[in-house]
Parts: sequence; C-alpha cells; structure tokens
Amino acid sequence: MNAASGNFRLFDFAPPQASFRDDVIKGLDADPKFLPSKYFYDDRGSQLFEAICDTPEYYPTRTELELMQNRSAAIAKRVGPKSLLIEYGSGSSRKTPILLDALQPVGYLPIDIAREPLAYAALRLADRRPELPVRAVCADYTKRLELPNCDDLDFRRKLVYFPGSSIGNFDSDAVHLFLQQVWEVMGPDGAALIGVDLKKDPAILDAAYNDASGLTAAFNLNILSRINRELGGDCSADNFRHHAFYDPVRGRVEMHLMSLRPQKVTIASRLFFFCEGETIRTEVSCKYSIEEFQAIARRAGLLAAGVWTDPEQLFSVHYLTAAGLDYRDAGVAAYRSRAAPAPKPTTRKKRAE
Repeated sequence: MNAASGNFRLFDFAPPQASFRDDVIKGLDADPKFLPSKYFYDDRGSQLFEAICDTPEYYPTRTELELMQNRSAAIAKRVGPKSLLIEYGSGSSRKTPILLDALQPVGYLPIDIAREPLAYAALRLADRRPELPVRAVCADYTKRLELPNCDDLDFRRKLVYFPGSSIGNFDSDAVHLFLQQVWEVMGPDGAALIGVDLKKDPAILDAAYNDASGLTAAFNLNILSRINRELGGDCSADNFRHHAFYDPVRGRVEMHLMSLRPQKVTIASRLFFFCEGETIRTEVSCKYSIEEFQAIARRAGLLAAGVWTDPEQLFSVHYLTAAGLDYRDAGVAAYRSRAAPAPKPTTRKKRAE
C-alpha cells in the first residue's frame, strides 16, 4: 500500500505477518530463548518508548538532543548542500527538525517498521514543512533496503541518519553487517551520522534501564501482549518479570523477561515450556568507546570523519564517510593495516582469533 498527499508519500514495504510468527517461534525454540527487539514497536510499544525517553533516568535522548542542538551547524558544514536525508528508525522524529533546519535537505526519507507511528510523525512533519518532499518508508531497516527512486530530487549526497543508541541493539557480528548495508544505501559519495552510546558508570546504565516509574518494564512486557494479540498467544504478563542488567565483560546492557514459575504457553498453535527463573532475552544494548566503534566502522568500509560528544562523555554522534573502497574489500584492507609482522620461518604458532 502506497499513499500520497501533497509533499508526502508513504511506501509500505512492511514484512509480512509470517515474519513475526517465524521469528517468535525461532527465538522461543532457541536455547537460550530470545526475541528480536525490533518487535517492541507496535503502537503501544512506540508510545511507551516515547514516555521512557522523558524519564529522568533515561539520559540518551536528552543528551543527544542537546548535542545535536549544539553541533548541528558543524554537522551541516561537513555534509554540504543538496543532501538527501535518510533516517533509520525515525519513530516520532523528535530530533529530526534540528537536523532539517541545519541541513536544508532536498528531501527526507524516514524509515521505520512501525507503520502507524511512522505515518503520523512523517505526515505531521510534511504539513509543517510544505517545501520539503517527505517519502516515508515502512520497512525493516535491519535488512537490506530497496528505497524509492529519488533521482527527481536532484541531490548531491545521501546522508544516512541513525539517531538514538539503536546501533547498540546489534551484536558484534550483526553491527558489522548492518554498517555494510548502510554503506550500500549511502553509496561511495554519501555519509552517515550515527548516535552511539558510550561506556560509563554501570549505575547510570542500571537506572536508565530500570526506571523508577516502571515504564521500561511495561515496554518490555508489552511484547507479550503483541504476541497474544497477533499470534493467538496465551502469555500472562503476571507470570514474567522485567530483568535488565549491565554485562561489563561484553560491554552491553541486556533486557530479559524472566519466568516467575514453571509454565507452558501456546503461541501460534505451538507449545513452549519455561522453568522458573528461565528468561527470554528481548534486547541487547552495546556500549562502546569512541575508538571501539570507529574500528568496527572502518572494517565495514566507513571512515570516521568527525565525532561529537557531550561534556559528561555519556553519548557520541559519529560522522562517517566511505573509505574509498568497496565495503567487501574494507575488511581485508583493515586487517592488512593492523596485521603483525610475519613470524620467523622457524615459528609455527597458530594465530589467536
């Protein structure tokens, strides 16, 4: 379904319902159990997340907003004129107006998997900016994207914007693949602007993912309500508890739903068993140092061309450009650039991975 009105168009490439069912069954069949975090964002989940962003404990949104307000002019200078702004995971687009004011792009493509929140936010923005072509894309941006043709917009450079700390939701292998896909979308002359949450005091992280108002707990448990509604499940939220913690070894926050008792649930005509204390991992949120993230980007063919942080070093925004080579060759180039000297002929030790 595609929709158009004035300067607004909606392109609906949402994955079929079968994808949700298959992913849920795959995750609950696994050991340990997991659910992809992208399925948090139904209408209710999107509303809860927006409320979480306003809690006193959740620092990323307000920190990034202030950072963008202070640095948007510098970012626009790096990007240059006649850009096409492509925003991944646009949600309510609360940070977008700051960037639009600074960039004055020739077009804006917000992308989100949640159709109704995407359409509402994008249409509202289009109404407020009648001079700006807005082409909203409902799609799963964690997979390779086929974007609408925008050649009529006469852009000079594509800028992929991925705000928030959602890049942390990818594990170490998936983040590399995702950044390769960003490379494909932005192209060799494009750029990317990515928000990255930094490593910090674990107490700050614990508070952010366990807010006193219980909104994050409700957000986490809401995925069970979606499963019940869309897949005919019989999961009781009373039988699960929100559980979030920081893993310092892996450098990431993990969110889980913990079973409070032995139980069995039916989902899509499938039966699943839980032991007391068994969990479903619903989200990981990796935290990086600036150097760690830039190294990952470099292996995906993206060069660090700028980075901005807040005074407390809580959050960072990275400006990345193509490395001048195809991302498929970037990993080889990065490896060669950091490779140790060849061992002496008499040495036959296996290289540690």
